Amino acid sequence: MMEKKDKKLEGKYNPKEFEEEIYNEWEENGYFKPTDNKNKENYCIMMPPPNVTGKLHMGHALDGTIQDILIRFKRMQGYNTLWLPGSDHASISTEMKVVQKLRNEGKTKYELGREKFLEEAWDWTHLYGGTIQKQQRKLGCSCDWDRRRFTLDEGLSEAVLEQFINLYNKGYIYKGKRMVNWCTNCNTTISDVEVEYHEEETCLWHIRYKIKDEDRYVIVATTRPETMLGDVAVAVNPEDERYKDIVGKTCILPIMNKEIPIIQDRFVEKEFGTGCVKITPAHDMNDYQAGLRHNLEVIEVFDENFKMGNLVEKYQGMDLLEARKEIVKDLKEVGALVKEEKYIHNVGKCERCKNTIEPKISDQWFVNMQELAKPAIEAVKNGDINFVPKKYEKSYFNWMENIQDWCISRQLWWGHRIPAYYCEECGHINVDKKAPAVCEKCGSAKLHQDEDTLDTWFSSALWPFSTLGWPDENAEDLKKFYPTNVLVTGYDIITFWVSRMIVAALECTDEKPFKDVLIHGMVRDSQGRKMSKTLGNGIDPIEIIDKYGADSLRFSVISGTTMGNDIKYMPEKLEQASNFANKIWNAAKFITMNMVEKDEIEQFEKDSNKDEKLRLEDKWIINKLDKVIKEVTNNLENYDLGVALDKIYSFIWNEFCDWYIEIVKTRLYSENKEEKLIACYVLNYVFVNAMKLLHPFMPFVTTKIFNSLVNLENKELMISKWPEIKEKFDFDEEEILLEKLKNIIVEIRNIRATKNIHPSKKAELIFVTKNHKEEILKSEEFLLKLGFGEKLIVKDSKEEISKNAINIILDDIELYMPLEGLIDLEEENKRREEEKKRLEAEVLRCEKMLSNPGFMNKAPKAKIDEEKEKLARYKEMLEKI
Repeated sequence: MMEKKDKKLEGKYNPKEFEEEIYNEWEENGYFKPTDNKNKENYCIMMPPPNVTGKLHMGHALDGTIQDILIRFKRMQGYNTLWLPGSDHASISTEMKVVQKLRNEGKTKYELGREKFLEEAWDWTHLYGGTIQKQQRKLGCSCDWDRRRFTLDEGLSEAVLEQFINLYNKGYIYKGKRMVNWCTNCNTTISDVEVEYHEEETCLWHIRYKIKDEDRYVIVATTRPETMLGDVAVAVNPEDERYKDIVGKTCILPIMNKEIPIIQDRFVEKEFGTGCVKITPAHDMNDYQAGLRHNLEVIEVFDENFKMGNLVEKYQGMDLLEARKEIVKDLKEVGALVKEEKYIHNVGKCERCKNTIEPKISDQWFVNMQELAKPAIEAVKNGDINFVPKKYEKSYFNWMENIQDWCISRQLWWGHRIPAYYCEECGHINVDKKAPAVCEKCGSAKLHQDEDTLDTWFSSALWPFSTLGWPDENAEDLKKFYPTNVLVTGYDIITFWVSRMIVAALECTDEKPFKDVLIHGMVRDSQGRKMSKTLGNGIDPIEIIDKYGADSLRFSVISGTTMGNDIKYMPEKLEQASNFANKIWNAAKFITMNMVEKDEIEQFEKDSNKDEKLRLEDKWIINKLDKVIKEVTNNLENYDLGVALDKIYSFIWNEFCDWYIEIVKTRLYSENKEEKLIACYVLNYVFVNAMKLLHPFMPFVTTKIFNSLVNLENKELMISKWPEIKEKFDFDEEEILLEKLKNIIVEIRNIRATKNIHPSKKAELIFVTKNHKEEILKSEEFLLKLGFGEKLIVKDSKEEISKNAINIILDDIELYMPLEGLIDLEEENKRREEEKKRLEAEVLRCEKMLSNPGFMNKAPKAKIDEEKEKLARYKEMLEKI
């Protein structure tokens, strides 16, 4: 149990004074770790590993807050919880940063060599690698930092080798020439899901190819005339009636003056350009696939450095754009260029460096995904794995059911090096965890390892089980916490990561990696735009924490949000959160200032007849509390976190602070010690449970407040028991009655405000009821205080009540408030008469309009409905007058 160094709350709410201290105490006391209690049910969340050298952004803040809410909730419910943190080596991103650092020092990675470069990369990782974890601590993340993992640490590297060799031996991993996405800046392949598409303006060139032995031409449209030197066919759509008669013929490729076939293929869009497209399998993804279908030759126009090759001597060695200009010029000269026009199209860009992606035929390592995807599709279809919200299953199925082979090799040095060793004598590829002494085929000792590393997502795909000890199936954590319970992540990496984890888990462990996939949206700016450096609209979560505190940041990203939907960052939510923290801080100060001794509370807790001693307002707030406990618990179980927080907020602010505390003040200041004790007991009981409900969302301020309250459980809030409904308390009738009294008080206040009655002028409050006389009399003190009354009378009938009394009716309770002494009756009657005339005129006007056929036939329905609503409202107001 945490030692309470400062039980009393003093001064104003200032999170800077206690958040860091509280977090350190949590960690020192080992509250983030799972227990050894084997009777507890296990619950595990794996933190999606952020880039090792990254910094906390608003997406991380949302992601971390959601996971922390769930783990704190389950911890308090009595589960044996593990939230396992870690980081990803982020091969391309980290290597780019290290290369940039070396460039600034006048060095290159090739000058350093692989070994020295990796030393630099490790130094960089050690220097910047702890930043995001320190920031996650500031956010309040209660994960087991002693178990944190890194995708390049020894255990995870062992898992990567195990998986690669397993898949290779089963024939799923192979090496071959395929078209890949090549980043010309990062100098490596990247996967399809790492390509972003942006609209750009370019030219569309229309080029004519002469049909052999005929005096007519076929015209193709292209955005890349420099690739035409590698054209091996012209294609049309088989359903395009315009070209049915030329399919099967040949045409002459300009400049190259060679014969190429005219073929038909369904990938051709009839509406694009002329409906005829040139086929260059070496430099376009669609063309490459068409080439495979039609067994076409692959001719590379430029080399790996993107310089023009030797197909035409004149262009050899030119940059691509320079060659484009020359080729367009030459096409004009030979009369082959029909026209050029402005054209907007989508261009593939590298997700990281934003440079244009170049399709390229390359020798790479691939995973054959078709068979591996089948059980992963079935696991979601049969409900073993659930997406929340369910609509995101569509994205998952769309990706998995159309999956292509995964290119897993990267031309980088930072990462897991591919465990393939080439024999220089016979060319055999030896795949092993360790470098073999000799070739397994010919026995030669002349072997060298593949230079490439694995795609970062290859190791990340193993995250749910490699972090727990796999491939050691006897690892204690693996047996205890796998499969995990929920994965929390954004919709943008369903294809990148979620799908691959499911595939890898089912292949490696025969188990699903998690039961639920909880998908959240992106945090956007107040205008709904994506946060980016370009727009300058990024928000630093640490700056928010420094100004408002971690609890306010957490509140702002959860309140009013729905899972799966994007979230707009709104500064006013931070103000709302800060005001709420102030509200509960001041409520706690008031409660502790008026609290009786702990032993008195303990004695009353043991009183078997205590529920009979409770007053109407006590039963009302306890009943309200029970309902909010039930609803919030269900909301959290169903991942409706925004709904849960808003219910807690409403209960604490509206019901507890604005009503219950105000109602019981007269009892707290009373000479009646028993009444004060009961009021203190209920105040403490309800507020303790309210802090428990709020704790997963706002852990720091609730802990500070909880430590100032009477804690009958004698456990720190974080490891205390989640609130449970008091089944023996059934105070629905009392709740209904007090809600009526509340409404009467609100109506009294409204009437007084409308008639400008000064607060110092007190009224006689006459209640007429046959059913609730005793309860109303017992509630006299708070009714007079909150209803600005000087005298309370309860009667069976309304006889002998002044005709000038204002009347409020709520079911079986009537309230009469005589106006004598409160207002000038003559002036009031005059005002009423004028208001009556005004309303009668409005009623007459509306009735005339609604009985006019011209209006009823011609006016829009909305206008007619508006007039009907006005008529009903004026009649109601007239009746009251």
